[in-house]
Amino acid sequence: MTTPPPVGGASGAPAGGPRAVPPRPEHPPRPPRLQPHRPDTYVPGDGMLAWLPFRPTIRMRLTLLYGGMFLMAGVVLLLLMYVFFQDAVSYLAPRKFYFDGDIIVTGPNGTGVSMDSGQFNGSQSAYYLARSDSALNTLLRKSLTMLVCLAIIAFAAGYALAGRVLRPLGRITRTARDVASSDLHRRIELDGPDDELKELADTFDDMLDRLDRSFDSQRRFVANASHELRTPLAINRTLLEVQLSDPAASADLQQLGKTLLATNERSEQLVEGLLLLARSENELTDRRPVELSEVATRALEQTRSEAAKREVELRSKLDPAVASGNGVLLERLALNLLQNAVRYNTPGGWVELATNAVPGGGELVVSNTGPVVPGYELEHIFEPFRRIKGADRTRSDKGVGLGLSIVRSVVRAHGGTIEATSRAGGGLTMRVRIPSP
Repeated sequence: MTTPPPVGGASGAPAGGPRAVPPRPEHPPRPPRLQPHRPDTYVPGDGMLAWLPFRPTIRMRLTLLYGGMFLMAGVVLLLLMYVFFQDAVSYLAPRKFYFDGDIIVTGPNGTGVSMDSGQFNGSQSAYYLARSDSALNTLLRKSLTMLVCLAIIAFAAGYALAGRVLRPLGRITRTARDVASSDLHRRIELDGPDDELKELADTFDDMLDRLDRSFDSQRRFVANASHELRTPLAINRTLLEVQLSDPAASADLQQLGKTLLATNERSEQLVEGLLLLARSENELTDRRPVELSEVATRALEQTRSEAAKREVELRSKLDPAVASGNGVLLERLALNLLQNAVRYNTPGGWVELATNAVPGGGELVVSNTGPVVPGYELEHIFEPFRRIKGADRTRSDKGVGLGLSIVRSVVRAHGGTIEATSRAGGGLTMRVRIPSP
């Protein structure tokens, strides 16, 4: 009798086992990571102050806390005063009189009324109750009025007091904004009592000291690397050029020298790109008015020879546009955009450069023909050493993959924005906006 093979193949249970074991996947699927919901606008519903239609600031929270506590204490005090006053009035009840016969009680108008002792005591009690109720109502009404007035004063005083308490926090915030503008030499140096806010300010100053030392170390490294990396490459280029200028060199040696010279040139471009990328990461502190049309004109002149070699037509529409920043970095930005548009183009294509003034600054737009760029690739084209899928990585005439990364760093350093969109017929449109002074 033949034994049937085990169910499940090689990964199943052995022959004769009670049941087969299903194959285990090599890479089990991981559950998707849920990103926390961070709404751009305030949505009421969280916290004790969810009933407010706006986002309450810390100052508003402290104001409501101070005023609310005073209002609650005033209400409790008013209730206690009402109870105590009512008890005190009860001790002022009129005494009861007992007499034989009737007495004549004269009213305000001079008329007399004959009363016995029971009628007289009842009249006195009614008059006492009416007067005590009127006094209690008057006390309650005036107390509520004063409580409302004092509550308004308490809220105003609480708002002013909260502002005074949070003043050091505002100073910390302003210093943090200045530091965000790459002014790492600023310090809070908060004086006053040794409380939690001063401890926070001192901690922030210590962090700024460490960041300042770190950036200084980075700048020194960039300067040293600039010297140490450029010098050997320049020596290699000189030696290769001298060797290639020798008429007695063989054809094989000439070809090898040209190959090594192209490799050395590519290494120089890579070093220059990395150093410029490191220098342009921080936001500029010294800004000057720059005419974008002049920057674009200089970038066009430097690109014409390469565009003619690749049979790409250069077009321009340069309107006056003033931006605030560094002219050298903005020229490098325009040059990198033009070179990228020329190198990743097709023979017979075109590149158009336009500048114009927009509200709040200047705009530089570079459009070009070329291969179709998928929309999902646009978010990655600004990453260092990243090229679009399908681009030839072995050709040295298309750069080192840092051009658009440098463009993004320069835009960030100027506080501007850059937007890349795909053209319907192929190619890209790069739109850069730089704030004006």
